[in-house]
Amino acid sequence: MWTETIETHRREVRDAIVETAGRLAISHGLLSVTMSQIAEETGIGRATLYKYFPDVESILAVWHERHVASHLAQLARIGDASQSPDMRLRSVLVRYAQICQARRRHGGDELAAALHRTETVAHLSHQLLDLIARLIADAAASGSVRDDVPPSELALFTLHALDAAGDLTSQAAQTRLVDHLVWSALAVPSERPSGG
Repeated sequence: MWTETIETHRREVRDAIVETAGRLAISHGLLSVTMSQIAEETGIGRATLYKYFPDVESILAVWHERHVASHLAQLARIGDASQSPDMRLRSVLVRYAQICQARRRHGGDELAAALHRTETVAHLSHQLLDLIARLIADAAASGSVRDDVPPSELALFTLHALDAAGDLTSQAAQTRLVDHLVWSALAVPSERPSGG
């Protein structure tokens, strides 16, 4: 019982540290978060904080992994909705573009790039690619999108194209990116090019 209570307490403290660091990163940018701020906001001493994490980057890596996993779960739920295959695909693409646009608000390209290099985030990125490829394959099977390019290649193109939403500042520009550029690239070609 005592061991379980201690483990629960440690988990709660760790979660509080991670959530606080995430809130600070969203409010002030990734590079402006310090161990002192996290300790003060969490209400624990710096010595205690260092027992859980060696530095800000390791805390933010855990926060980022949770954040990415949450986004992936959300996209998977949208992709599993009871809609037509093309509507499921489009809904996921719209939401992913929104996520990309919001992501840039956190700032700190250098730290953000480091956070994306963890094994966990790499694994989640592969899951995202697989999700998009599956949705494209389903839409292609229904005749809604092109089937002359492998779904995995279309998924890779789509994710890279939608990443540009991070540089867009308006909803209208994001809609144009999804509807006019990405969706047009996924559309069934009116005339197939000769050759291969």
